[in-house]
Amino acid sequence: MLNDPLHVSTEAKRTEKTERAYLDIVGESFSQKVAREAKVKAKAEGRRKKKFDPVQQYMADIRNHGLITREEEKELAIRVQEHDDKEAFNKLVVSNLRLVVKIALKFQRFWNRNLLDLIQEGNVGLIQAVRKYDPNRNVKFSYYASFWIKAYIMKYIQDNWRMVKVVTTEGQRKLFYKLKQERKKLRSQGIEPNPQVLSEKCGVNESEIVEMDQRLQNWDISLDAPVKEDSDTDRIDLVRNEGKSLELQYCDKEADELINTKVSAFRKTICKREREILDLRIFSDTPMTLQALGDRLGLSRERVRQLEKHIITELKQYLIDQIHDFEALAGLTKVTAA
Repeated sequence: MLNDPLHVSTEAKRTEKTERAYLDIVGESFSQKVAREAKVKAKAEGRRKKKFDPVQQYMADIRNHGLITREEEKELAIRVQEHDDKEAFNKLVVSNLRLVVKIALKFQRFWNRNLLDLIQEGNVGLIQAVRKYDPNRNVKFSYYASFWIKAYIMKYIQDNWRMVKVVTTEGQRKLFYKLKQERKKLRSQGIEPNPQVLSEKCGVNESEIVEMDQRLQNWDISLDAPVKEDSDTDRIDLVRNEGKSLELQYCDKEADELINTKVSAFRKTICKREREILDLRIFSDTPMTLQALGDRLGLSRERVRQLEKHIITELKQYLIDQIHDFEALAGLTKVTAA
C-alpha cells in the first residue's frame, strides 16, 4: 500500500476544512498559522537581504560579458580609432572589466575601505585606455590598459587617503607606496626599519621618511568633535584665535566705508589748495614734506603746517557732526582719501 503510486497520505489529503479542524485540535487558529508562516518567511527574506554583497553582485554582472580574442581586440580597437564606433568602444570596455577588478584587489591592501571605489576609478582608467590605445603598435590591450587603470587607482588612493592631501610631489607619490613595501621587506629579514635604513633603501633623505611617516600615521581630527566622549567642550573651543571674528571684520568694513564716504563729502567743502594738502600730506601713504608741499603751493613751510592743523580740526568736527558715535568708530577704521 505504501508503494502504491496512487496512494496519497493523510497529510496530503487535507483540505482547507480538515486543515482548520486539525489546527483547532493543536490549539492554533488558521489565521495564526498564516501569520506565523508569514513571519518566518519575512525573517528568511531579511537574512537573505543582510547577506547581500555588492561586490559579489558586481562580479556576477560582469561575468555576463565574455572575453575576446587578440584578433577581436585588434578589430574593435581599429573600429574605435578609425570610425569612432560606440558599439566597439563599449565591447572593448566591458570585456576587460575583470582586469580592473584584478588590479583593484591588489591595491586594496593600501586602501582597506570600499573596494567598489577602487573598481570605479579603475573603470575610468580603462575607458581612458580605450580612447588612447593604438592597435598598430602590436601591444596587447590588457597590458596597455593596466597602466592606465593603475594610474587612476593610485591617484584616487593618494587624493582620498585623508581630507588633506598626503602627497603633493612626484617624489612623495613614489614614497607613498614604496615606504610600506620596504618596511615590510626589512622586517621579514629581521632588520629594524628605522628612518636611516629606510632612507638608504628608498634613496631619499631621512627627513623625507620622517615626514611621510607623520603624514601616513596621523589621521584627520574633526574640530567639531568633543574633547572626550562625555564632554560638552568641542576641540574648536580650545583653539586659540589670534585674529578678529567674522562679525568684527564685517563691522570694521562697514565703518571704513561710512567714514570714507563722509571724507569724500568733506573734500567738496574745502578749497583746491586745502584739498591738495589733504591728499598729498594728510591721507597720503608717502606724505610730502612741509617744505616740498610749500614749494608746490607757493607757501612757506610754517603756513602749510598751520593749514594742515586747521584741516584736521575741521575734518574731525565734520565727522562728529555727520556720524553718530564717531569717537567709537574712529579707533576701528582706516580712512583713505577718495
